[in-house]
Amino acid sequence: MSSDTLAKVATAPPPEGPAPLSDTPHIVPRPRAGQWTAAALVLILLALAANSVVRNEAFQWDVVGDYFTSAAVLRGLGLTLWLTAVVMALGFALGTLLAMARLSANPVLRAVSWGYVWFFRSMPILVQLLFWFNIGALYPQVFGIQTVNLMGPATIAVVGLTLHEAAYAAEVVRGGILSVDRGQIEAAQSLGLGRWRRWRRIVLPQAMRSIVPPAGNMLIGTLKGTSIVSVIAVQDLLYSVQLVYHRTYQVIPLLMVATIWYVVVTSVLSVGQHYVERHYARGSERTR
Repeated sequence: MSSDTLAKVATAPPPEGPAPLSDTPHIVPRPRAGQWTAAALVLILLALAANSVVRNEAFQWDVVGDYFTSAAVLRGLGLTLWLTAVVMALGFALGTLLAMARLSANPVLRAVSWGYVWFFRSMPILVQLLFWFNIGALYPQVFGIQTVNLMGPATIAVVGLTLHEAAYAAEVVRGGILSVDRGQIEAAQSLGLGRWRRWRRIVLPQAMRSIVPPAGNMLIGTLKGTSIVSVIAVQDLLYSVQLVYHRTYQVIPLLMVATIWYVVVTSVLSVGQHYVERHYARGSERTR
């Protein structure tokens, strides 16, 4: 073949019609019959369980509806929410101080902070509440005031839960602070920013990304954990429904009232936690 013929062939337009198929084989995923079967089985079991709960007369859903918004239950719910808010606020305030002491260069502060966290994480919260409830046996008077009059059941609940939560909050805050890159703190120092401005503008905004998720879990755990104060006669949500079913003997429906309220409040807090996490995750790759 001559050179002119080769040149014409090389410059000729491509033939009309569909493009040739690629030599790469088309990958077809394997059918996942086992997964779909398992999913269908789970849905069937969930439907059967839901049908059993709804149609079981022992739950007495009419009684649940009657007491769900009763005055006694709402008062108990209000005290539960108040106790949760106070304990979380005081617990994180004390926990932040403990975290700063743990990160301090002072060995005494570090040792005291470590000892506090170790002690209160080791003691069961129920034991601690019972101890504070019987503190009058050790100290009948404090500053000339009868201990019984100074610390009622609600005060004991706040003190005991706060000391317990502060130990966990200290580790949450300390972990969040340690997650901040040391180089950014040094860069802020080189720019002449004071210690307080470094903490407020550099450390805390970045540390909150690591603090918010476990703090949200602690908030939900504290909400449910307040039910333990019923053992010292604090009229929270659980104790309020207990007072009712001790009188009416309708144990199951009253427990369902408390359960549904816990589920509702926990769900609301979970939604709030999601948006707070999104706020502090702005600018990162995990903003979803």
